[in-house]
Amino acid sequence: MANFDIYFVRHGQTVLNKYHRIQGWIDAPLTDKGVADAKAAGQRLAHIPFTKAYTSDAPRAQRTARFILAANSGNVKQATVETAFREENFGYFEGNDDLQAWHMIGGPEGHDTFNDMITAYSIEGVKDRIAALDPFNDAEDNATYWARLQPGFDRLMAECVDGDKVLVASHGTTIRSIVSRFQPDINIAVSALNGSVTKLEVRGNEITVAYYNRVDDHLK
Repeated sequence: MANFDIYFVRHGQTVLNKYHRIQGWIDAPLTDKGVADAKAAGQRLAHIPFTKAYTSDAPRAQRTARFILAANSGNVKQATVETAFREENFGYFEGNDDLQAWHMIGGPEGHDTFNDMITAYSIEGVKDRIAALDPFNDAEDNATYWARLQPGFDRLMAECVDGDKVLVASHGTTIRSIVSRFQPDINIAVSALNGSVTKLEVRGNEITVAYYNRVDDHLK
């Protein structure tokens, strides 16, 4: 089994992020701040020569990946689109005001924010609650979500070799869900910032999270 590192980056701020609207499978363009987020992530990671790169199929993630790779010291200049790394599908709640939606989902039990709900129910439990309350039954529950994500993660793992440095441009809830699965002691009830970096270390069959949600300039 190979030993390699995966660097997950959350896309830059979008118009819907700016207005605190729930954004999963729907997309919105990067704001000026979002472009700056992506470029800052590129500078933060420029010294790590990527040998492979992946992005979700969302335009916001693809554009973020392009900015990062343009600044990178490695030879990879285009990311492979991997639909599995798409954000959670929030179903009926897509595009809704986030505070209003979270109050509707968790408020009756006193949990008015997404982070409060993660603390109370776990991120896996929150997916199940959102799906259960979606009147159109389009939102992904946790089992459906992982049935979609896991094959893409497995493909990435199978394609990597010793020493690879892998970029994945993805999304906040997806990154938090991956961290929860492989390092459940990390507090993911802290939002992944736009442009933040989360590193996974793969050592044969063992996967650990080296760090989560970093936006500083001292990344390894």
